[in-house]
Amino acid sequence: MNEYFKKIIYFAKPYKSYAYLNIFFNILYALFSALSFVALIPMLTVLFHTGEKITEKPVYQGITSAKDYLEQYMSYFITMYSDEHGAQNTLMVMAALIISLFLLKNLFNYWAMYFITFLRNGVLKDIRNAMFKKSLELPLSFFSEKRKGDIISRITSDVLEIQHSFLSILEVLVREPLTIVFTIVVMFGISTELTIFVFIFVPISGIIISKVGKSLKKSSQKASEEQGYFLSIIEESLSGLKVIKSFNSEKTFNDKFQDSTMSFYDLNNKILNRQNLSSPLSEFLGIVTIAVLLVYGGHLVLGEGTLTSASFIAYIGMAYNILTPAKAMSKASYSLKRGNAAAERVLQVLEEENPIVSKENAIAKADFEKEIVVENISFKYEDEYVLKDFNLTVPKGKTVALVGQSGSGKSTIANLLTRFWDINEGVIKIDNQDIRDVKLDDLRGLIGLVTQDSILFNDTIKNNLKLGNQDATDEQIINALKIANAYEFVKDLPNGIDTNIGDAGNKLSGGQKQRLSIARAVLKNPPIMILDEATSALDTESEKLVQVALDNMMKNRTSIVIAHRLSTIQKADLIVVMQKGVIVEQGTHEELIQLNGTYSKLVTLQSLE
Repeated sequence: MNEYFKKIIYFAKPYKSYAYLNIFFNILYALFSALSFVALIPMLTVLFHTGEKITEKPVYQGITSAKDYLEQYMSYFITMYSDEHGAQNTLMVMAALIISLFLLKNLFNYWAMYFITFLRNGVLKDIRNAMFKKSLELPLSFFSEKRKGDIISRITSDVLEIQHSFLSILEVLVREPLTIVFTIVVMFGISTELTIFVFIFVPISGIIISKVGKSLKKSSQKASEEQGYFLSIIEESLSGLKVIKSFNSEKTFNDKFQDSTMSFYDLNNKILNRQNLSSPLSEFLGIVTIAVLLVYGGHLVLGEGTLTSASFIAYIGMAYNILTPAKAMSKASYSLKRGNAAAERVLQVLEEENPIVSKENAIAKADFEKEIVVENISFKYEDEYVLKDFNLTVPKGKTVALVGQSGSGKSTIANLLTRFWDINEGVIKIDNQDIRDVKLDDLRGLIGLVTQDSILFNDTIKNNLKLGNQDATDEQIINALKIANAYEFVKDLPNGIDTNIGDAGNKLSGGQKQRLSIARAVLKNPPIMILDEATSALDTESEKLVQVALDNMMKNRTSIVIAHRLSTIQKADLIVVMQKGVIVEQGTHEELIQLNGTYSKLVTLQSLE
């Protein structure tokens, strides 16, 4: 069995009861599908007045003569019923029987489809949930290499393709093969010679159809990648619409998008045209087989006389009845090739190893008691080290500021403390405990983070603030807003803390958004606070308001402040000056000014600015 299919079908385990019911009704469907054509034989016998008249009830003589017994009993029943009720009444009874058989066949088909629907949609839901959960768990390094649009494409389009392809195979996996098997058994019962003759042509048809579908998987994979690319263009364009418009770059992005959709258009045409070829090709080959059957079967009826005309007509109906499941199986093989490409992309995410997880014997840690110690750490994102043999101690209750030029490694310290990335060498300890030995949730529960970019969500102010404290009351939320110097504008909003702030908080100004980010960190109430250039993107007036909020928040907390504007960190207990991943100076503001070194030059440059 296909390796991707095996992995995807694992998601069907919770819905196995629906699978069993589907199989049960499919078996009944396949059985009645064959029986409904067998029932045509007595009807045609009555209609054409063919067949031997038997007036004595036949005697069953064992399994070896079962076929002869059934044929004789059928003739006996028709003879006796016709003599008693007339040929027309017999015909009506036969017609009622056929209608009943076809009705039952289609009812069983409906129930089989009914139960498989719950399985298909359940698997679709569970794969999407697993994909989203995995996307949230994966480290930031994974998303630095992947386009967001590509991930969105995998969660939406690829998962849907799995439902349309792999899971549609479940519908034909039992029903169509059994329909073919039951029909063939009956066909052998009617004429062994004619059935063997049919099977000379079936393998030839299969070889021709399989050759057409060989390139489908490769084309489907390219189409999925292209779709991920143009979804990325949409996501980036809508996020950066202000920049695009200000640089008059609408045409550039529009051209890029249209090039991508044109490639997708070409690939999709190629895939669908090949897929669409399967149905007419298999039907044509089936009709060729039927035509050959008519010639050879006609010889058996008219020439040798070994087959009755009624049986031959029913036989032709059964031979054609094989075409529908054969076509369905042919389409399923094409779908499997498309599904392979989609499943491969989905499983790449689901099976991606997450290196940043809690150890099995990780230690629970609810409080911060003493100090943070960074010992001889070295770290690189790719090839070059961003930090080299870096050492730092942050005592509880103190404020330590990290300053330096862009690319000096300041923000990397924040990423390593929160374990967004893991260090390559050295160790980071909280209260003499390696942070890699602490439960990840507990570690991040000790830390509050306020970044340069105010990341807010399209929801109410209340729900944005409750991210770090789901049990917070309205009173606590308002208190956090006051500490963050944000309540003054929130109380004037139409619905107060229940006001929706729009996509990424775009209904608010930069300063307002940043103060809400600070309020969110305040409400979480962590003992350690990391401020990553929290005021660098603000104007002077907003910066003053935010700085007051930050000062309020940092009271009685351990704070690590990553700063670009040096005026905001002059009161820090320790200022660490970084350059290319190493510490070049450290001390208080006054001590560093007296040194007249790198820090002093930075202060002078900013003063001139």
